[in-house]
Amino acid sequence: MASNLQHTKSTVKLNTGASMPMVGLGTWQSKPNEVRDAVKVALQKGYRHIDTALAYGNEAEVGQGIKDSGVPREEIWITTKLNNTWHHIVPEAIDSSLKSLGVEYVDLYLMHWPSSTDPNDTKKHLPDWNFVKTWNEMQKIPTSKARNIGVSNFSITHLEQVFADPGFKTTPAVNQIELHPNNPSPKLLSYLSSRGIHATAYSCLGSTDSPLYKNATLKAIAEEKGKTVQQVLLMWGLQRGTSVIPKSVTKERIEANFELDGWELSEQEMEKISAMPERFKVCGDAWLPEGVKVFLGEDE
Repeated sequence: MASNLQHTKSTVKLNTGASMPMVGLGTWQSKPNEVRDAVKVALQKGYRHIDTALAYGNEAEVGQGIKDSGVPREEIWITTKLNNTWHHIVPEAIDSSLKSLGVEYVDLYLMHWPSSTDPNDTKKHLPDWNFVKTWNEMQKIPTSKARNIGVSNFSITHLEQVFADPGFKTTPAVNQIELHPNNPSPKLLSYLSSRGIHATAYSCLGSTDSPLYKNATLKAIAEEKGKTVQQVLLMWGLQRGTSVIPKSVTKERIEANFELDGWELSEQEMEKISAMPERFKVCGDAWLPEGVKVFLGEDE
């Protein structure tokens, strides 16, 4: 393959016209005392996309890591997310995230889940509220605070409900979803593409203690390419047209996950990975309020 392939510098043009870096650092489950260094290491390695969320409890440390890196704010794409218990108070939520991050704006603000949780009882759904109303509120966020808005963990059904609402004005720029060879979601990806919505892959390595690392198909391809299984998984995601946000707090892994230039998977290798029959999900919805089911089994 041509050695001038520059995957780490590649961007995707969103439906807003904004260009988002295709490779980012995810920070879910990153402990506050580790994530500051992880963000600094990533940015100094060359990453220009950092993904966090109010629910992760680490926005302040992510913001400190950004400052520590010495990389100018305007060169960095920052994504954060609206927490479920803040759905009815979107203006306060975005302000809270901006304050924690120590920035004047984020590049992308996502509704983390299509579930509006009662802050007084997280086992219950907010009365007289739903995620469609939340999207109406997100549409009102000034672009001076959130340059782009989108969603996360949305199925086709959720998006159709948003589009059908009389208050709908703005198509989400991004849907951030769990994507890896054991949860490939081709039907959902095809739908997103038809609506001009970009897909970002979270848990793109299969998360902590990933069974994908032991997969014989992936190990064989990685060995043949002289790459790690993680690098192969990231390349598979990129070549499918999705952005990827691998999470790590280890300097060596953060750096290795960014070594994606100068090589590619062949069409046959892509097909082999896509044909892997095993299925699993890292993220379920059993923890959401009573009666709320987000994953509807319609994505395949």
